[in-house]
Amino acid sequence: MTDSLSGKVALVAGGTRGAGRGIAVELGALGATVYVTGRSSGSQRSEMNRPETIEETAALVTAAGGEGIPVRVDHLVPSEVRALVSRISDEQGALHVLVNDIWGTTKMEWQKAVWECDLEAGLHTMRLAVDTHAITSHFALPLLLKEPGGLVVEITDGTDEYNSVNYRNSFFYDLAKGAVSRMAFALAHEVAPHGATAVLLTPGWLRSEFMLGEFGVTEENWRDACRFQPHFAISESPAYVGRAVAALAADPSVARWNGQSLSSGQLAQVYGFTDVDGSQPDAWRYIVEVQDAGKPADTTGYR
Repeated sequence: MTDSLSGKVALVAGGTRGAGRGIAVELGALGATVYVTGRSSGSQRSEMNRPETIEETAALVTAAGGEGIPVRVDHLVPSEVRALVSRISDEQGALHVLVNDIWGTTKMEWQKAVWECDLEAGLHTMRLAVDTHAITSHFALPLLLKEPGGLVVEITDGTDEYNSVNYRNSFFYDLAKGAVSRMAFALAHEVAPHGATAVLLTPGWLRSEFMLGEFGVTEENWRDACRFQPHFAISESPAYVGRAVAALAADPSVARWNGQSLSSGQLAQVYGFTDVDGSQPDAWRYIVEVQDAGKPADTTGYR
């Protein structure tokens, strides 16, 4: 499997950090050429003002065995996305995998009703989470559909099953994640006649750079955070969702998943990959059966 994506071209939109970085690196580990886009580069930071850059992610892709190509793009600007896709077409002649993982919001107001929230900030969140995906799909899909077998992955937070019955602690966050889910559903209908596949994919409780920083831990000592939040024991590294995308991209029968809502833990059981520690965390089953059920933290049987 180490070179099963050799000759394939992927675009990870929103690959600066977190799930996007994990996905880009794992696609590279299977030999793919990966265009890594985002607003945070070595010369300019996004409004999030975090230190991670697209160049760092691209270097990790190359070190993993692929070819990482960083391109600074604001996916809210159609002309920049159009130029990106034109560059991929000129340089590679094809696009086989599109991952829409753009997020980038800086101000979420949790446990506030819509009339209590900062409207400008809420609408900006929606633009970052929804408009960016639509703009990227608009320009990238014609290139992806030039050849049959393409894959589109919409990254969200929460399975359709979970989100359909649970309020996600903010009007704007709930709406944004629901919209991404519906985009995956719509894209599945639109790309299938052209021989492509579109899916919705969610990681579990992700140990992103931001989340690790919130708990004051690193990937090496992340379990120390369980002293403050015991259910963090079910968390997973960005590599786990990355391996889920890589497994989908390398699967010649990936069309069986078209239009489905998937999770990294679910796909680990199907494809046999593990997280970096060798475990297979099944976060969304745990969240329902243990965390939301009010039971003490215990990951036995869930990783």
